[in-house]
Amino acid sequence: MAEVATQLVGALEGLLGAGLPLRVQAWDGSVAGPSGAPLVVLRNRRAVRRLIWQPGELGLARAFVSGDLDLAPGTDLYDVMRAVAHFVELPQIHSLALGPRDLLGPEGRHLLSVAVRTGSLGLQPTPPPEEARQQGRVHSSSRDRAAISHHYDVGNDFYRLVLGSSMVYSCAYWTPDGKSLEDAQEAKLDLICRKLGLRPGMRLLDVGCGWGSLLLHAAGRYGVTAVGVSISKEQVALARERVAAAGLSDRVEVRLQDYREIPDGPFDAISSVGMAEHVGAAQYLRYASGLYELLTPGGRLLNHQIARRPGRRGEPYVPSPFISSYVFPDGELAPVGSTVSLLEEAGFEVRDVESLREHYALTLREWVANLEANWTEAVQLVGRGRARVWRLYMAASALAFEENRIGINQVLAVRTAPGGLSHLPATREEWLAGVPADTDLGDRPSVR
Repeated sequence: MAEVATQLVGALEGLLGAGLPLRVQAWDGSVAGPSGAPLVVLRNRRAVRRLIWQPGELGLARAFVSGDLDLAPGTDLYDVMRAVAHFVELPQIHSLALGPRDLLGPEGRHLLSVAVRTGSLGLQPTPPPEEARQQGRVHSSSRDRAAISHHYDVGNDFYRLVLGSSMVYSCAYWTPDGKSLEDAQEAKLDLICRKLGLRPGMRLLDVGCGWGSLLLHAAGRYGVTAVGVSISKEQVALARERVAAAGLSDRVEVRLQDYREIPDGPFDAISSVGMAEHVGAAQYLRYASGLYELLTPGGRLLNHQIARRPGRRGEPYVPSPFISSYVFPDGELAPVGSTVSLLEEAGFEVRDVESLREHYALTLREWVANLEANWTEAVQLVGRGRARVWRLYMAASALAFEENRIGINQVLAVRTAPGGLSHLPATREEWLAGVPADTDLGDRPSVR
């Protein structure tokens, strides 16, 4: 019998109609595929079985998360992800939507015969336990809580290991004088505060407040009183601890609360950072309108949100099966133009849109480096499967930002006051200057 890797690679290339971008090592030690390509390892027959039952991205993800598919020692994960990303964009692959039924054609039957000869055919393997199992109506309050818990309630110690001391789980802002991830995250928090025109005495709402880092920065540096809401129990618990440790409990309140249930507006400013991706297209106008109603006339909204490319006209949006199943259940990305249109439909005047795409790529590479440097501890905290999920999704996302397959934008919008007044300074430089809490305002005109 020919070597397993040679048989499998040949059968897969026949089914796909293109040469594989990876070199493959099978469980018998045989190797096949293009010389010099990144080397991946099929550790057992179950890796092939997963791909037969679920051809495509989800089958690959299940094989990787479970450890049935792995990287050879010395193989760079970014090289593998880049090769795969370019491969799936080939015209003949991009238009291919493989499913189990495709295995009934001539090339599929050849792959099945190879699976039989190599002992790889069998019952469908159970998906790894890290795979989400969502139930109920999409974007109902209960289902959203379950989706958020799946991703965010995996342990604050794990997140601290990946994110670093800043505990900020969103795109950093890499200024020329920044020396570290912590510097870049502090710069991002300050950029948001300056765009919002925060000053002492203002009331801030942070929707999806995470572990409270923006609340702490805004209250400590800009003198605001603040309310943060999240539906992650672990985030809220740690955010409250951090607020108390900073001596800011008299000015910062952290609530375990859905954005649809906030009763006590108005607020002078609202921030929403990395939260709107969880809202969903069907709920987005409700989300935007709700924030509009919570904002005082003349107040500002800073909406920081990942965006997808619009795609071909008429082509439906299909989320990544891996991201939907393992990372962000029910998460949805929209083009930035759609986001701007919906914010304006809700009543906002959009005043500024800034892309931070390259900044997020740098941020994700830092998170991956943190995870890899602390791999043993990460596995102890959350298990090998979940650690592999985070490593795969963050590396893939870094490349997606670098190659302009997704983007990230800060949208600054205003609820104009009667007469169309925005209460913004005359120039962009002025409203970006900001007014920290320790600044003597003197006779300077109000920015509100």
